Amino acid sequence: MPLCPSHALSCLFLSSGPQSWEVTGRDLRAETHTLLGEQMPRRGHSHSALTHLRSAAQKLKREMEALQSSSRGLLQSYWEEHRDCLSEIVQAIQTAQLHHEALLAAWPAEAGRLERSLRDVTERWQREQQERRRLQEALAELKGNIRVHCRIRPLLPFDEAQEPVSQNSSVSGGVVHAVDDETVLVECNRPGHPLINKTYTFERVYGPAESQRVVFEDVCPLLTSFLDGYNVCIMAYGQTGSGKSFTMLGPRCQEEPALPSEPRGDAGIIPRAAAELFRLLSEDASRSPEVGVSIAEVYNNGIVDLLANDSCRVASGVKRQVLPTQQGKKAVRGLTYRPVRSAAQFLTLVGGGLQLRAKQPTAVHAESSRSHLVVTVTLATVASPRRPSGPPSTPAPQSDWSASTEPCQPAPRSPATGRRQSPPVPLRTRAHGLGRVAPDPLGQVCATLQLVDLAGSECAGVSGVTGPALRETSCINRSLAALSDVLGALAEGRGHIPYRNSRLTHLLQDALGGDAKLQVIVCVSPGQRHVAETLQSLGFGARARQVERSRPAARKLR
Repeated sequence: MPLCPSHALSCLFLSSGPQSWEVTGRDLRAETHTLLGEQMPRRGHSHSALTHLRSAAQKLKREMEALQSSSRGLLQSYWEEHRDCLSEIVQAIQTAQLHHEALLAAWPAEAGRLERSLRDVTERWQREQQERRRLQEALAELKGNIRVHCRIRPLLPFDEAQEPVSQNSSVSGGVVHAVDDETVLVECNRPGHPLINKTYTFERVYGPAESQRVVFEDVCPLLTSFLDGYNVCIMAYGQTGSGKSFTMLGPRCQEEPALPSEPRGDAGIIPRAAAELFRLLSEDASRSPEVGVSIAEVYNNGIVDLLANDSCRVASGVKRQVLPTQQGKKAVRGLTYRPVRSAAQFLTLVGGGLQLRAKQPTAVHAESSRSHLVVTVTLATVASPRRPSGPPSTPAPQSDWSASTEPCQPAPRSPATGRRQSPPVPLRTRAHGLGRVAPDPLGQVCATLQLVDLAGSECAGVSGVTGPALRETSCINRSLAALSDVLGALAEGRGHIPYRNSRLTHLLQDALGGDAKLQVIVCVSPGQRHVAETLQSLGFGARARQVERSRPAARKLR
């Protein structure tokens, strides 16, 4: 740091003596001039730097003032735009509120108009559907066709447990689908082969979600035809476990079927038909026919009367035979008919008959029906057998409607297996020899309604049955094959129809080839495991649709 001249001079005087003051003075003056000469340029430089800084500060101040002015202008512009935007938003909200209030005011009227339009379109569509079905039914009646419906049961837990997930199916394991209310689609997916879809068309197709009520609504018009004097037959066909007994009887097949008025609402066709039949009769007081019921099963190619009591009053079933009546129809000789006057009586008889029906657990179904169940309802004007004169007595085991009382030996069930042992053939009587024509059991029979729950077709290897049960399976499959042969012969118009190849087809001869209105409900399983049986059942239904018979004729109720 450079020393001040005065400070340097003081230091010199203090360090030197009096002798050297003169010399020292001269040196000090010289050094002072030297120092002052060095300081003068530096002061000029500092002054110029200060001037430059002052001008830069003034320039910066001017720029700050300009920036502040610009910021104030920008902020003012922002606030103005913000105010305008807020005004527009408020105006838009107010406009939206006004539109909303206007919509709320006009919505009920517009919604009502749309609902009325939709209801009108729906009603027109339903009328067109009904008209189309009416015309289709009329055409089928004119051609004598058999009406065939198809029902797909839903997948059950044991189906999903037994079958792998199908990659090509929308539902795990499901390969049978209702495309619409008339078309069935089957996915034929075999390992190592390409996927092939097969379609079948029927008068009506019920998907897995269709209820029992929907199925019965399509069958219900046949009851009106029955009361009008037409013979009617409704049968369920399909493999074991496909839902035939559920469709015809409901979920409580082993007990008395539930009336449809119960809360469960899943009663089958037979209990619903009983309730509807007596409801229709009660609405028309002019109708006064007697209603009779018979229940029989075709077991091991034999007809067993489930309402007959043996001499020991043990309801074990009595074997019967099919003979022609005086009118050329087929009737079971000696079949027991019971009069019924209410749906409750009807269902009581059906429940008793179901307890005697042959059943056997198999690997396919826990309670597989081993026989074809045939419930026959008759409308008659007069019961032909007359009661003997005199005071009333205790009713006999067979009622007035019973066709005959020939002695029969009991047919007990095997206690080990629960199957019915083959009963002996009834004893012949003079009135009903095997070559004689049997009289009508009810005299003036006006019409008959047959409700048939066929036994299911099954593969012996899949069902795992052996011994007597194997014979039952063989008889079931042969009778169903005979039924298919009869329909095939009818469809091809052959001169000879093999009704006598089976007791089942012989018993149903009038319904299959006669003038009865026949309704077949083909029940199928949706599982991949049963696709072969499903295709066989759908093929049966397709052949049944091709049958053309004589036009059904009504019988007048007297």
